[in-house]
Order: sequence, then C-alpha cells, then structure tokens
Amino acid sequence: MSGQLRDTTGFLYEIGLLKRYKRTGWTMAGVPLPESVADHCFRASVIAAVLAAMEGADPQRATFLTLWHDSQETRTTDIPHLTKNYVSAARNELVTRDQVASLPLSVAGMISAAVAEYEAAETHEARCARDADKLELLLQAREYTDQGHPSLRPFLDSALSALRTEAARELAAEAMRQGYLDWVASAMKDGT
Repeated sequence: MSGQLRDTTGFLYEIGLLKRYKRTGWTMAGVPLPESVADHCFRASVIAAVLAAMEGADPQRATFLTLWHDSQETRTTDIPHLTKNYVSAARNELVTRDQVASLPLSVAGMISAAVAEYEAAETHEARCARDADKLELLLQAREYTDQGHPSLRPFLDSALSALRTEAARELAAEAMRQGYLDWVASAMKDGT
C-alpha cells in the first residue's frame, strides 16, 4: 500500500500544478494576469451545479464531472485553440489513463469514469458540465472586457455558439446584458 500512497500523494501534487498554470488564451489576448486553470475549474464546477439544477439534472454529478474536465492539463498544459490547428494533444481519456495508472483501482476508476462521461457528452449531467465550461469562459471574457480588454469578441462568440442547454443559453444572454459588477449595486441596495 505504501507505493499506492506515494503515487496518490504524487497525483495530488500534480493536480496542484493547475493552480499555477495560466489559461493561455487570455495571455494571447493580452490579459496580463489571467486566471489559472484551477480558477476556471472552480467556477465552472459551481456553474455546472447551477445549470444542472435549472435543467433538472443531478447537480452533484455535473459538478463532479466538471471538476475533472481539465485535469489532464497538468501534462498537456492549457493548449490555446489557435495552437490546436497545428498541434494535436492526446485525447483526455488517454492522458487521464496515464495520470491514474498507479493509483488505487477505486480512485483510478472514479476519475477515469468521470472524464469518460464528460468527454462522451451523452448524459444530461455531462451536457451541463460541458456548457458550464463554456459559460465560465463567457463570464470570464465579459469580466476581462469590462476591465478594459476590448478584443475578446471571438471568445464570447465561441462560447455562445457552443452552448447546448436552454439554461446555459438563458444565463449567457443575461451575462451579456449585465456588467460583471452589477450584482454589487443590487447587494448594496438590498443591504445584504
């Protein structure tokens, strides 16, 4: 068991890389201090729960799938979409297989199943999770736009065109209407 404990601990350290890896698309767009992959995954996971609840799917499952959706980037890094036109990365399921190969079977199976379900996009929860990924991108693009980064329309358009669930499309439309700090004025007015 000590080898598996060593390997499991190593995997947990590996996942920590996502806190340091920046989202490269934002760097290419000129955002000087872009969010990390882990930052993105956290809010995307929250969004997945919200979307799943709105869609009548299982929020916990959708959140769980979203939690793992970019875990492969510890090994591939965050490959920008432009780069994907010239370089292909291994499928996420294959990267995950290598990441979890030395972990206890129960842990490896849990992670591999979540990644496979997310990538297949056949369950309602996986569709909510995938939409959460895109909706988080849209929200982040709106925030960066409001903060003075004007050339992010391609990011917004890409996210909007990828949304599949009705709840995600409705939230995206509202996000496009309001500024990223509008909620503060509302909270101050309500005294909460």
